[in-house]
Formats: sequence, structure tokens, C-alpha cells
Amino acid sequence: MIINTKKQFFWGKIQKNLLFILLVLQFAGCAKTETFKVDSFKTKTGWGYTISDKNKILIKQSIIPVISNTKSFSTEEDALKTAKLVVSKLDKNMPPTLTKNDLILLKIKF
Repeated sequence: MIINTKKQFFWGKIQKNLLFILLVLQFAGCAKTETFKVDSFKTKTGWGYTISDKNKILIKQSIIPVISNTKSFSTEEDALKTAKLVVSKLDKNMPPTLTKNDLILLKIKF
């Protein structure tokens, strides 16, 4: 009985290489590529924020959303907290809309 060890060696190498390639592709596919960038800016009456992706501004918010007054955020911290909530919604593929309840939970003064 003769066993062709050369053929078994060849197929064993291919299987190991394919397994390695599949693991690398799976890891690369699961890795988070790039996140949104949040910046604050000063307005005439307070603070606002921008959310950008790959150096393109997606959202520029100079006033507090959802309220009837056209009023800016009173502190930079408030603007950044709100921007981070919007980014978390975008990361979850949700609409970036806010409600008054969101602002109340963030303790935003309006």
C-alpha cells in the first residue's frame, strides 16, 4: 500500500492558508474603521457643535434643537454632550434626531 504524502502535504498547506485568510478577513470586517469627529465652536450667544466624517461636515448645529427659541448652548460641555448623543445614534444607524426628553436627560439648560 502506497500513500501519496506529497498530495496530502499540498492539500494540508492550502487548508491552513485558507483558514488563515478567512480569519484575517473576518477580523478586518469586524474592526471598526473610522468614527465620527465632534468639534465645538463659539457662536454669538453661546456654543454649537459640528459632526464630521472623513473631513466632511455632516451636521453643524449652532442652536439647541427641538426647542422653540433660537438659542445656542450655554456651555461648550452642553454642546459636546449633545453631539456625542447624536454620534451614538449615528453609530447605531438610527436617525440623528433629538427630543426634549433627550435634552432633559443630558441636563441641558434651555
